[in-house]
Amino acid sequence: MKIGITANSEIPEAIRVSRQVLSELEGQDIILESGLARLFGRPGVPIESMDIDVLVTVGGDGTILRSLQRTDAPIFGVNAGALGFLTEITEADLTAGLRRLLDGDYFIEDRVKLATRVGNERLYDATNEAAVHTAHIAKIRHFKIYVDDQLAMDVRADGIIVATSTGSTCYAMSVGGPIIDPRVDAFLIAPMAPFKFGTRPLVVPASSHVRLELARPKPCLCVIDGQQERPMEGDEMTEFCLAERKSRFIRMERSFYPRLRDKLVCAP
Repeated sequence: MKIGITANSEIPEAIRVSRQVLSELEGQDIILESGLARLFGRPGVPIESMDIDVLVTVGGDGTILRSLQRTDAPIFGVNAGALGFLTEITEADLTAGLRRLLDGDYFIEDRVKLATRVGNERLYDATNEAAVHTAHIAKIRHFKIYVDDQLAMDVRADGIIVATSTGSTCYAMSVGGPIIDPRVDAFLIAPMAPFKFGTRPLVVPASSHVRLELARPKPCLCVIDGQQERPMEGDEMTEFCLAERKSRFIRMERSFYPRLRDKLVCAP
């Protein structure tokens, strides 16, 4: 098994836990991500150039989301951040978790991704969401959202979030969207601070083609998974659909609902 390792180098805890991961995997076929490798004085390669069977990420959800934009390898997330909703194990479970990984005692969970196109530009695929919002604070925009060429929303709001079922527990949830079981292949369209009180989030099949237009072109910003930003003039056609590839996670247990209770419902 070829194992890649990446970490959030801005989190001291992530660097420390990464050293533990390296120690636990001593003797295995390891490839370090370039930034982490420099910290350890070792050779490394960018994630997108890794030829690996699995990528171990050490950090939080942001580390996982950045990695999933650059690799199709399944992700084994070690939490060294704050919430770590997408991660699989904590530092306390590191030895046992890595042993199960090496023994093949796991399964791979596939999650749908969202493809986003702004004008003629294809952005990174999103595991969580794409958000189109105003380029300036406290400036509302008039959005028209079409689902399979039918007008679904005509709304004035700060922005629009188009999320996967995975992303329903992230940004979309914070603006009042429902939580969707990740086994459901669906997209969630959620307005941000809509002007009309009756405007509600909308769940559509993941096979849908979603198109966003601005009634009056004004500057906006399209953000993919909180990682990639693309400035918009406001006159571009913005389209969302099911991506060809999926996000893949290495899981030890089928634990969405316990994870939901522990990290979101009962989290401090």
